[in-house]
Amino acid sequence: MSIDGYLAGLADPLREVGEKLTPVIADALPGATGATWHGHPVWGLGDRPGQRPVCLIKAYGSYVTFGLWRGQEIADPSGRLVPAARAMATVRLRDVADIDPALFAGWLRAAAALEEA
Repeated sequence: MSIDGYLAGLADPLREVGEKLTPVIADALPGATGATWHGHPVWGLGDRPGQRPVCLIKAYGSYVTFGLWRGQEIADPSGRLVPAARAMATVRLRDVADIDPALFAGWLRAAAALEEA
């Protein structure tokens, strides 16, 4: 399934969240490969899904998780990133107002820099 197909299968407002978030990811990670991997969209710096992953989005019943693989290593003065499994950090997005494009782009660039180092 494509990323667009994944998003099309979501009900509002989760679909709207995904549709607003994916261009933020694409703009901040211009060289990344985006694909559905393990059932949800993932962006990485390799040429295939899951290779040097940077971020993901995954829909649940009432929110979309936006996750950064090495998010715990990123400075986050906003306090919005919540530590998750391994080195991941996530933020839950319930509607489009929860998306801060400038903040998220900064996180994404920092996460990509960690993978490029």
